[in-house]
Amino acid sequence: MKLNKSLVWSLVLMIVIAAVYRAIPGRPWGFTPQIAMAIFGGAVIKDKKWALALPLFSMFLSDVLYQVLYSAGVSPIPGFYEGQIANYVLFALLTCLGFLMKRVTIANVLGFSLLAPVLFFLSSNFLVWAAGAGLQRPKTFAGLMMCYTDALPFFKGEVLGTLVFGAVLFGSHYLLTKKNVAQHTAFAE
Repeated sequence: MKLNKSLVWSLVLMIVIAAVYRAIPGRPWGFTPQIAMAIFGGAVIKDKKWALALPLFSMFLSDVLYQVLYSAGVSPIPGFYEGQIANYVLFALLTCLGFLMKRVTIANVLGFSLLAPVLFFLSSNFLVWAAGAGLQRPKTFAGLMMCYTDALPFFKGEVLGTLVFGAVLFGSHYLLTKKNVAQHTAFAE
């Protein structure tokens, strides 16, 4: 994927829209586009810096928006908090997971769209439990299971959000690249 001016503006627009959506108060828990953006970036964007930047810039911008809303008393969720860097690392790793998608097929997009939120759920909640954050669950196997149970409402949204936004991103990319190939073929004849 060659980065031209219109593609860069498209990526910037995608980052801003995803960030604003994530910070909207009252949206369904976990139902955000960032996991799908990470997989999409890793699978489609050949320049690894841009692929990694896509979800990370979106996360950072939405965290800034969260902080503004929190400071204004509109949202109970702070944008910046202790241990937050772990989420950024996990999103970078999810983008690396997208690098493993060698062919963009419906089966691969579906499989990666199911695998990524599972990995994020397991990893992020393990880190919350290990750090003693959240509800201060005990450092036992039962405490870890309580931490995972606490996060189940977010998990459903993460899976659904990744499936929906993944379909939109990969589907749009397919339609746009198919249209471009058809135009180039028509001009070549």
